[in-house]
Parts: sequence; C-alpha cells; structure tokens
Amino acid sequence: MTLAAATNESLAEFSNGLIYSSMAVYTLAFLAHIAEWVFGSRSKVGRTAAALTAPRAAAAAPAVHVAQQGGGTTVLERPKVVTRTTAGQRDVPDGPGAAGGTVQGDLYGRIAVSLTVLAFLVEAVGVTTRALSVQRAPWGNMYEFSTTFSTVAVAAYLGFLLARKNVRWIGLPLVTTVLLDLGIAVTWLYTESDQLVPALHSYWLWIHVSTAIFCGAVFYLGFVATLLYLFRDTYENKLATGGNPGSFARSVLERLPSAASLDKFAYRVNAAVFPLWTFTIIAGAIWAGDAWGRYWGWDAKEVWSFITWVAYAAYLHARATAGWKGRKAAYVALIAFACFLFNYYGVNLFVNSLHGYAGV
Repeated sequence: MTLAAATNESLAEFSNGLIYSSMAVYTLAFLAHIAEWVFGSRSKVGRTAAALTAPRAAAAAPAVHVAQQGGGTTVLERPKVVTRTTAGQRDVPDGPGAAGGTVQGDLYGRIAVSLTVLAFLVEAVGVTTRALSVQRAPWGNMYEFSTTFSTVAVAAYLGFLLARKNVRWIGLPLVTTVLLDLGIAVTWLYTESDQLVPALHSYWLWIHVSTAIFCGAVFYLGFVATLLYLFRDTYENKLATGGNPGSFARSVLERLPSAASLDKFAYRVNAAVFPLWTFTIIAGAIWAGDAWGRYWGWDAKEVWSFITWVAYAAYLHARATAGWKGRKAAYVALIAFACFLFNYYGVNLFVNSLHGYAGV
C-alpha cells in the first residue's frame, strides 16, 4: 500500500469516528431539547393555556383584581381570547417557545442549541475529512449524501438562529431527524470511500448535487413548519369554537408560534428555495448532456425530480389561489416533500436508474 493510499484510508477512518462522535453529541442535544420542553411546560404555559380555555364570559372581563397583604391590589391583564380576523385567519400571538417563558426551560434550550452547534462542527469536520480521503466532493454515494444532507440541514437551522429568527421550536424535530438520518447512514448505507466512475468526474458534481442537498435541507425545514402548522391550526380551531383541548395539546401546541406564523414561515422558505430547485434540474440536464450525450432521458431520478418540481409549483400556485390557502395548500406541501423523499430513498434503493451508479 502506498503512502497516499494509507493516508486516505486513515482519513476515512477518522471521518467515520467523527460522524459517530457527532451522533453522540446530537443525542445529548436531543435530551437537552426534551428537558427544555418538559421543564418549560410548568407554570407560565399552564396558566396561559388555562386562561385561553376559560369560559368566554369570564374571559371577556377586562382585568382581574388580586388582593394582596396590606390591603393593596394588583391588576392582572387577561390573555386575549382567540378571535378570527378574516376568513381562515386569526389574531393569535405566537407562543412563548419550547422553554415556555421559564428560566429553567430556557437554560436547557440554550444548552441544547450549544450542543447542536458542537455536533454540527464535529460532523462538518467529518464530512470534510471524508472529502479529503477521496479527493472529491463528499457526496458520491448515499452514505456521503446523507451525512452531508444532515450537516447542511443543521447549518440552515443555525443560520436562522444566527439571524435572530424565532425558530428554536425546530430544534427537537431537527435533531431527532438528524439522528435517524445518521443512524440509517452508518448502519445500512455505509460505503467504503472510493473514486467515482469516469462519467461523474465533472465540476457539475459540485454544482448539481450541492444545490440538490441545500434545497432538500431547506425543504425539510419547510416540511416541519407545515406539519406543525396543521397541528397548531387544529388546536386554534378547537379554541375558537369553544372546545377544550387536552393537557398535552395545551402544554405543547400552546408554546409553538401561531398557525399563521408557521404557515408564513413554511411558505417563505419553500418559495425562496424553489428557484434553486429549478436550477438543480437544469444543471442536472446539462451534466447529463455532457456525460451521456442527452439532456433528458426519462430516467427514474429525472422523472421524480420533475414530479417534485411540479408538486412544489402546485403548492406555490395554491398559495396564490384564495380557495387553496391554509390547510389545503399545506397538504400539497407535504405531498411535495414526500416526492422529494421518494426521489432520494425510493429511487436509489428500489428503482433501476442510471443515477444508481454508486449502489447505496
């Protein structure tokens, strides 16, 4: 074995160790996020939820006078009752977040974010080391794609936090998904580092696949927001019609942003990344022309990429159509992301495709 080969093999082993190390830190971040939700569910959130579900007549009173020792009184403003402003929309404030507005919950939330940052850095170094071991882009097979995808998804989440956006509620589902993604990658998708077939030695590998990974990561954030929007919208509907949600719903859903905020976030991220997904398909067609002598051949991966594009285009069109806003458009967004997932896992694992060049 040459010195260069031995060095590359050592780098590959080091990369694997870093991926496992990042999984350990992500696990700690997962537990910290759980602690944030558990300890943040006490006191403030419970009182707020109870006030929102109180009888409408009592809630209509402008204030509550609480007697204190010494004969004085303190005036406490009641939370506003959930009311509809226009058809399909409500004037509902955002919840206090997973920490529930409590100091202890917020402490665990900050610890969770700090651990997520540390895990992200370890995983990013692992992905970079993998690239050095093969001396190419670190997404030549599904194992490499999975590790890079989870790294970019966490980077997008941390980018929103850095921009001071209210997205810490994504932390728990994101870290859970990253752990599942990495677990599948190291258990079933692992492939020894190796060079690619000659047709793939192109600068389009960097352009086409990197944009696909970035689009998928942002689409995932939009998917989480859409799914939570549906739960939160159901919760607000029940409150608006005088229903009494269960204690679990009050504890969890009351802390999320309002349905309108979740819907707006999902729409904005999906709309922002859709042009880049369009570029991804165009770049892939150009690369196919260089590698295989044709721009479009109705290969399974090409077909499902186009189906995903059509699904997200339908979602954006639905949002622009009055009768399809809200829940109907959200269902289309979920279908669109399901198409993306099948394009990633289903086509690569179960369908014969020219894009199955590296096995799993």
